Amino acid sequence: MRLDKFLKVSRILKRRTQAAEACKMNKVFVGGRESKPGHKLKAGDVVRIEFASGALTFRVLALNEKATKEEAATLYEIL
Repeated sequence: MRLDKFLKVSRILKRRTQAAEACKMNKVFVGGRESKPGHKLKAGDVVRIEFASGALTFRVLALNEKATKEEAATLYEIL
């Protein structure tokens, strides 16, 4: 699954365009490397997003393109 789509489906970021912009501004890292919006995520990847107030680091547990609001929190674990 694409990185920008995962961030939207998992409800970490509100919109896919916000996720793409964050990637383009070099604020999203997968495995310690800057990532583009089209980066293919796998289960087990560690992702870090930098915000103005701090950073969020999480591990991808599952990929589900049609996750509901209730299932969204089960797609990742915060580290």
